[in-house]
Amino acid sequence: MYLKGVGPQRAAKLAERGICTVEDLLGYLPFRYEDRIHFAAIRDVRPGGTYVVQAKVESGGAVRYARSPFRQRDAVYHLLVSDSTGALHCKFFHGGYLEGRLKAGQRLVLYGKAEMDPIRPSRLEMINPQFELLGEDSADSTEVGRIVPIYEATAGISSRQLRRMIHAALSNLSETLPDPLPPALLGRHGFPTRHRAIAAVHFPDASEPLEALNTFRTPAHQRLIFEEFFFYQLGVALRRQQTRHQTGIAFRVREERIREALKRILPFKPTEAQKRVLAEIAADLEQPVPMNRLLEGDVGSGKTIVALEAAAIVIENGYQAALMAPTEILAVQHFLSARRIFAHAGYSVELLISGLKPSEKKAARERVRKGETQLVVGTHALIEEEVAFARLGLVIVDEQHRFGVMQRKRLIEKGAQPDVLVMTATPIPRTLAMTLYGDLDVSVIDQLPPGRTPVETRWTSVEHLPGVWEFLRREVMAGRQAYVVYPVIEESKQELKAAIVEYERLAKQVLPRLKLGLLHGRLRSEEKEGVMERFRRGEIQVLVSTTVIEVGVDVPNATVMVIEHADRFGLAQLHQLRGRIGRGAEQSHCILVAPKKLTEEAQTRLETMARTSNGFEIAEIDLKLRGPGEFFGTRQHGELGFHIANPLRDRELLELARREALAMVEDSAQEREVQRLLEYLGPQWQRRYVLATVG
Repeated sequence: MYLKGVGPQRAAKLAERGICTVEDLLGYLPFRYEDRIHFAAIRDVRPGGTYVVQAKVESGGAVRYARSPFRQRDAVYHLLVSDSTGALHCKFFHGGYLEGRLKAGQRLVLYGKAEMDPIRPSRLEMINPQFELLGEDSADSTEVGRIVPIYEATAGISSRQLRRMIHAALSNLSETLPDPLPPALLGRHGFPTRHRAIAAVHFPDASEPLEALNTFRTPAHQRLIFEEFFFYQLGVALRRQQTRHQTGIAFRVREERIREALKRILPFKPTEAQKRVLAEIAADLEQPVPMNRLLEGDVGSGKTIVALEAAAIVIENGYQAALMAPTEILAVQHFLSARRIFAHAGYSVELLISGLKPSEKKAARERVRKGETQLVVGTHALIEEEVAFARLGLVIVDEQHRFGVMQRKRLIEKGAQPDVLVMTATPIPRTLAMTLYGDLDVSVIDQLPPGRTPVETRWTSVEHLPGVWEFLRREVMAGRQAYVVYPVIEESKQELKAAIVEYERLAKQVLPRLKLGLLHGRLRSEEKEGVMERFRRGEIQVLVSTTVIEVGVDVPNATVMVIEHADRFGLAQLHQLRGRIGRGAEQSHCILVAPKKLTEEAQTRLETMARTSNGFEIAEIDLKLRGPGEFFGTRQHGELGFHIANPLRDRELLELARREALAMVEDSAQEREVQRLLEYLGPQWQRRYVLATVG
């Protein structure tokens, strides 16, 4: 509040965005830098180039659409600026807010891409350029004559105001600012001190390459990125160390009877990847500390059979296993698979979902409590208070990112330090897995079972739907089955086709001779299972569905999938949906239907789906499109505790920070150094570096 340029009102606004202290303010870093030493002259501006121009306002005005009910929002603001070499036109769509704000004679800096005006081909213009007004008086040294940091305006405070506040804060900052990173570590990697790094990130030296600044590759940026990763990985390393001191169950693995039991339940010869992963899990099960392992594998890679083998080891040791899935459809699918596979070994398998009748549920819970059930498969119903186990030895969580930390924790606490295996079919690059699930060991099944034919994927426009339906009809008449997927259940204001409406239209008009079924999330459990069972048996030839089939539906005879409004789905979701076909030996086809006009991002998604079926490659592209935050279900990667670090962009620094943190925690000679760091960081560090763990 008492910092020059802040005051009570601005302090209150900043506090709304979590900026409460000088440290918070200095942690609010520029998202871009502009070279305001060398401005482009207007006469040198060329179409297709991006420029920074210092100019003077000549005139400006908004043009509104008379019939629009949103006159302010729909206004186009036309601006004319000039320098000593010429004039430049600018156009701001939805620019009514600029009326009265820009006045003739004002000086400003513009940043944007130059294009030729499509209506007046001889006129050069900038569309929606970013701009910053320079002061009424002569601009100070934070604005021109240097590389200038550009901040995201926040809480009604402009980039220019933020720049001046931060400049004032830095001028008051002591050069003896405590540095949490040990001098030996700084020297080892050539990192600057914390004070020098903060100052250089906000106000870089004129000699610093602009490209390095805008890609966060300067020594100052690298040091601050490393620091964030290091603190995060220090928390991971300490948690791992703590876990290793817990007492778990040491299962017997190498006995002949256990090997025989595993051979009995295997329905096919496992892949080398499955063998490798099972060996990693078995080694964990042998240890007298709880297993915490993440099992990654692409759609159809055979994760479930590996998890059931782990369950068999636990059952042979006289313990129970629990498998929790996010949806009833997936839970039922797992239950049916486990019951079929475990029938050869004589294990008792129980299903526990909300859709059961109260009397069935009560009886199932009683069998679990008495230990009569050796494997229980269920949904969130497993974590209800009434559910108790006789001897829970292994917890398996499928599609684990769909469960909250506390939900997983409640299931784990139903046993005495059981081993934990969490599975995901959303491939996560190993570096990212290290960040989010850093206290978990990671196993990857990177090989598909033999006999799987890659799915042929293509995308087409709505105009070609008649041909799509004809192709689907031919495939079904040849004895195969198909899915047709829609993004919504009922008609909506978004004008998306709805599953219910389209099911009726397809059944009556488009595919009248075929047997259609309808599946969506609002059906009761027994209705969903009834539809799925009829589809499995071939009584339904075409299943019209929403994304409820995204996980857990396994019908090898289904070889065609048509996804309408495919541009409305995320890449990971499209990949999961496509994974429902291609499960047999026949060639499978996925047809993505979308409008002709697409956003650049939607087109990238569809092109990626048509080009590759590699889940890890798809995950990489998805991460680049959406960013780590959205990919992992948080609004922004800042919610992972990072201000500047980006796990996707800064992989090498993440791996370096992980190595350094693990080495420090495991070196008993550095125990005092670890303690010093924890005291320096204080309790707010615990709150900021929250880990997404299994509990």
